[in-house]
Amino acid sequence: MIYFDTSYILKCYLNEPQAEKVRALAERDADKYCCRWGRVEFFSGIKRQLREGKLTPEPTAEILQIFARDEANGVWLWLPMDHALLDAVCAAFQNLPPAVHLRAGDALHLTCAREHGFKEIYSSDKHLLAAAPQFGLAGQNVLT
Repeated sequence: MIYFDTSYILKCYLNEPQAEKVRALAERDADKYCCRWGRVEFFSGIKRQLREGKLTPEPTAEILQIFARDEANGVWLWLPMDHALLDAVCAAFQNLPPAVHLRAGDALHLTCAREHGFKEIYSSDKHLLAAAPQFGLAGQNVLT
């Protein structure tokens, strides 16, 4: 059982530097979880790649088909977002030290992972990784 944030999910589909390390990690663990918000971020990330010219329409469509097939086959297990989770994210922001830089989506991932009993979270996002201990999580990055 492993929690990937969206940066790692994207690396499973994009040819980015060192993506093979994330793919190898993904292949080792059958149960890959992420907050349902990560699905939204995935589509946003693919759209950004297209907008920036890093992807063209044909490979984009292929990636989205593969992703849809993977979802249907249970490759990605989406954890629900409900009022209790969102309230826990708000409480986390209230309790964070002022110097901790954390975006809302990252706080959502960290809170979701913590609330579902994970001890580690995998990401390449430096702010998420730095804030992970504030949530009782060990931030892991196989790219460093």
